Amino acid sequence: MSESYAGAVTADSAEPPAAPTPGAAPVPSRTPDLESLRLLVLVAELGSLGRAAERLRIAQPSASRRLSTLERALGLVLVDRTRRGSRLTASGQIVAGHARRVLDEVEALLTGSDALRDRREAELRVAASLTIAEYLLPAWISELRGRRPELYIGLQVTNSEHVPGLVESGEADVGFVEGPHLSQVMSTRQVAEDRLVVVVDPGHPWARRRQPPDARELSTTPLVLRERGSGTRQTLDRALHLAGCGRARALLELGSTAAVRGAVIAGTGPAVLSELAVRGDVAEGRLVGIDVAGVDLTRALRAVWPMGRRLVGPAAELVAVARGDDRAGRGGVRRGRAAPRGDHPSRAGGGAG
Repeated sequence: MSESYAGAVTADSAEPPAAPTPGAAPVPSRTPDLESLRLLVLVAELGSLGRAAERLRIAQPSASRRLSTLERALGLVLVDRTRRGSRLTASGQIVAGHARRVLDEVEALLTGSDALRDRREAELRVAASLTIAEYLLPAWISELRGRRPELYIGLQVTNSEHVPGLVESGEADVGFVEGPHLSQVMSTRQVAEDRLVVVVDPGHPWARRRQPPDARELSTTPLVLRERGSGTRQTLDRALHLAGCGRARALLELGSTAAVRGAVIAGTGPAVLSELAVRGDVAEGRLVGIDVAGVDLTRALRAVWPMGRRLVGPAAELVAVARGDDRAGRGGVRRGRAAPRGDHPSRAGGGAG
């Protein structure tokens, strides 16, 4: 991926020109231009070719030639030309009625496009995974609104599996996900890095062991897990697979990070959560972070948007804020980035889904 210095994010490769739609009818060469239709309507309204030409600020001979071209294209006589002036024929009156409706639709198109453009600049719709929405997006949104106080931001919170669908359908302008599995029809850009950590309550046997569990023991121990489709669950399953183990076993499946965290504090069993979600609990002794040998639990946090579409306006600015880009206002800061690999879980920070 690449990012333009005009504040727009684009995919690396240029979008190929669109192929003709199979079976689509070609536009007839005799399709009249809008200015000719506008001239015809004005002749009908003003009762004079001369006054119509004056209204459009064109010479009368030019207006006459334009109407002649329109007549040839349609194969109809639209104007009776006499020494006393020009007036529409019966066919001309009917065609002028059609032309008026066409021009009304064009005006509606332009007005609607203006409204959409204004709304795009005044509104941002975001979809995000639960943990990104809870632990990272509030700061990103606050920074963006500091520079765009008039901006309305709507946020849909779901798990990572469902975010791309909201973006692809147009319900969201940009999405934020974590986890290894990304839609093939999405453009993506990494905005931060996160790491998961195994946590237990202080009374759990793992909290007192000298030798930490390895990947195989983690995979065979029933865990308190997030639901399938969450970025946290996807990251854990992928990490265990890469370590040569099976998928995590569920002791209990819950639909939010807060619910999983509460279950672990209550002594239900071990869990794997974002460091952001448990950093305070580990520091204050409510939970113990366990370093598991041979399992890489880091993951990329990514912005997603439809393939082939430039990310512009507030959506591009939010991605820049999330990345901590220079032009977003604070160069070099990696929002939500976990501590460097090798730090102990109880001393590191990050984000999850």
